[in-house]
Amino acid sequence: MGKSVFIAEKPSVAQEFAKALHADFKRRDGFLESEQYIVTWCVGHLVTMSYPDKYDERLKRWSFDTLPFLPKEFKYEVIPAVEKQFQIVKGLLTREDVKTIYVCTDSGREGEYIYRLVERMAGVKDKEEKRVWIDSQTEEEILKGIETAKDLSEYDNLCEAAYLRAKEDYLMGINFSRVLTLKYGRNISNYLKMDRAVVSVGRVMTCVLGMVVIGKTANFDAEWRVCEQSKYYNTPYLYKDNGFVDKEKAQELVTFLSDPLPAQAVIEKIERKKETKNPPLLFNLAEIQNECAKQFKISPDETLNIIQELYEKKLVTYPRTDARVLSTAVCKEIHKNIGGLKNYQPAAEFAGEILEKQLHKNIAKTRYCDDKKITDHYAIIPTGQGLSNLNRLSQTAVRTYELIVRRFLSIFYPAAQYSRVSITSKCKAEAFYATFKVLTDEGYLKIVKNSFSKPSKEDEDGKCTREVLEALKKYKKGDMIDFNGFEIKEGETSPPKRYNSGSMILAMENAGQLIEDEELRAQIKGSGIGTSATRAEILKKLNTIKYISTNKKTQVITPTLLGEIIYDVVECSMKQLLNPELTASWEKGLTYVAEGSITSQEYMDKLEGFVGRRTQAVMGLNNQRQLIMMFDESAKNYK
Repeated sequence: MGKSVFIAEKPSVAQEFAKALHADFKRRDGFLESEQYIVTWCVGHLVTMSYPDKYDERLKRWSFDTLPFLPKEFKYEVIPAVEKQFQIVKGLLTREDVKTIYVCTDSGREGEYIYRLVERMAGVKDKEEKRVWIDSQTEEEILKGIETAKDLSEYDNLCEAAYLRAKEDYLMGINFSRVLTLKYGRNISNYLKMDRAVVSVGRVMTCVLGMVVIGKTANFDAEWRVCEQSKYYNTPYLYKDNGFVDKEKAQELVTFLSDPLPAQAVIEKIERKKETKNPPLLFNLAEIQNECAKQFKISPDETLNIIQELYEKKLVTYPRTDARVLSTAVCKEIHKNIGGLKNYQPAAEFAGEILEKQLHKNIAKTRYCDDKKITDHYAIIPTGQGLSNLNRLSQTAVRTYELIVRRFLSIFYPAAQYSRVSITSKCKAEAFYATFKVLTDEGYLKIVKNSFSKPSKEDEDGKCTREVLEALKKYKKGDMIDFNGFEIKEGETSPPKRYNSGSMILAMENAGQLIEDEELRAQIKGSGIGTSATRAEILKKLNTIKYISTNKKTQVITPTLLGEIIYDVVECSMKQLLNPELTASWEKGLTYVAEGSITSQEYMDKLEGFVGRRTQAVMGLNNQRQLIMMFDESAKNYK
């Protein structure tokens, strides 16, 4: 009887598989072995794509003559720093006594790519290969994944998509970086007084740079608003319908309304309605990265490391997920996750209440369960296990875990209920608007208040609002009310509100649409920019090459002068790269390949055509003078 090899993506994951198998393992150099099993590991990527000079020595020198570079067949090589581990893995995968290979790399496109490259370079033949697909590292989940492992060939479409993603980044990066550097590098270095300038361009990275440079605009509210009866209606004195250009005109209105005080107004309209606020959808990686940026002012990369650690400590499910819902299968077993949380002090009371009242019983019939919205993995939720590991984690990691637990348990509670009263009144033909809102039934909100949140006046404010709301009950349309005074709220035109690292991750997920509203975000269909596994790394690279700067205290992202100049270059030469929707469409295409909707050859033909046309087009441009003018305009913001 042949042996089975289990190959994981990293040593720590391999160790969990070894524990779950309960065999008498002996530690070897780069693997563990028992009579029946061998457990080994990669250390991330062991194999990578070769640089152009491996195809032809002439390609080492950057030249227009060798562009566009579109190889018929792509070359791969072992990464020198991990050559030793590759040779160990290769020896194990091709051993004569090995019958079955269980692929246990991360359950996603990138994990698939890591193994398939190793398989290719190692020359694996005549072995039974099975794919282990798991959502957490608990022993139960690992054993279930092994038991239900499918034939590796069932993931061939995912493999094709993984190869294409790498080829796409490779071809765009090499061709576009080279042609833009050759065309404009000297202009940039002369302008910035640098020795030399390399224009680094990437399918996703350049689009994100554009989003940072452009930023987003902000809105503000005011109580007074112009109406058709107003003396200021259709006059040039207004900035918008809720404010004046000059303070003098605003003071003129105050003086007019204040003669005499108290000024009498009549209620023209009064609306009373009840509102509900549903528990938000569960966390995916982008959502938890955004939340941690707000709560802890940490980068998406730091958040990913924390969630990965929680995953490896068996505390939460798989981190690199885009889904915000549960699967039907998980919903059937969800009582296990909830039950485990009865031993987690900050949420024990709620977990107990959910089970006692069976609030979880119909969760599969709600919006929080939807198999159609899950590709590789369901949302990030607590496993209910591994709680003993919490005391070995950093404070931020412990607090992040609490965020995930509270978000998870909140979906089993009813919506919060509010009462809202809106009043429109007129004073001397000028309209005033007031809205009062009070929480009448907290529903799920009682569970989302974190133990580490700063004390607030929320309860006190709520009590005050309730009193006002009670007083407002006696008012009706046509009633007279008194205004005791008027004051001017001064403001100035706000500069674009910059992304922070968390809101940028959400914007990337939603193809450039920075939508804060929870319900609206859920309606956005299609793919975003990059993937949950790569977005934080993209921001990190833009910081490293000094195209953007991230404030460590606030996590606010701003472009550098170099970043704005690179943006100017791309906008003048291949503007398509700055379009988030186009970038997202490439990602959607990869999804179609993974689903089997289109072939990899169809995708590759489109890719090569795009890269070839855009590279040739830049060679024919003669717009350096126009660019210098754009550089001057950008530089004004940095003096």
